[in-house]
Amino acid sequence: MQRQPAVAGQFYPGSESKLRETLSRLMTENRSPQRVKGVISPHAGYVYSGAIAGKLFSLVAIPRTVLIIGPNHHGTGAAAALYPDGEWLTPLGSVSINATLNALLLRHTPYIKPDVAAHQLEHSLEVQLPFLQYLRPDVTIAAICLGHGDYVQLRDIGHGIAAAVREYGEDVLIVASSDMTHYESAVSARFKDEMALERALALDGKGLLDVCHSRRITMCGVVPATVMIEAALQLGASTAELVAYGTSGDVSGDDLQVVGYAAVAVS
Repeated sequence: MQRQPAVAGQFYPGSESKLRETLSRLMTENRSPQRVKGVISPHAGYVYSGAIAGKLFSLVAIPRTVLIIGPNHHGTGAAAALYPDGEWLTPLGSVSINATLNALLLRHTPYIKPDVAAHQLEHSLEVQLPFLQYLRPDVTIAAICLGHGDYVQLRDIGHGIAAAVREYGEDVLIVASSDMTHYESAVSARFKDEMALERALALDGKGLLDVCHSRRITMCGVVPATVMIEAALQLGASTAELVAYGTSGDVSGDDLQVVGYAAVAVS
């Protein structure tokens, strides 16, 4: 099965040459990238959040296998949708779905089902892929698109992912795709995002989910971020670092209605 690009030419350049040129500008040179277990990476158009994602991925040693977890913005398909075996295409070429990791995820992880529909138009996973391809051309992936869930469900999914990764036996980077607060003033967005990031940096998945719900923080990928934190803890994570934070207003100059973007590395 072949997943065609849904947002090439919109969220990021649609030609290989322009995409490579853009990525080269967004990346920072790093001769000693860090091995990490998971990250939170933004998924807006590269003009807005690309520099933040670029700084994050420049910091990280990309292993051959990456699990990308994103939110379901469209509400279609399975609630916990694993893209079946095949490949994903971007202007940089094709990336193989890792069939071995897919099979382990289906064996160990509750709730997830093979499903194409949830992924068909979803941008949150797709926009991560060119960064990974640029830094690691032989990368293989697994991709999970998640709807809503309570903490117990998300914890169980995270624990299942960790069990699958342990049996897989090689390094797997878990990328949780998320933007932060949406369409509030820059002052309000930063205030709310600080509360959410405080819990993320404490590796408190339940606290992150709770504060986003109780304080109405519109972090669209809070579910993937919670799952990543729970999986990373099971895999031995003990620290988290805020690599970068910004808002769309930093680019547009409009601070009245912004979207927040954060890059977090968990190791």
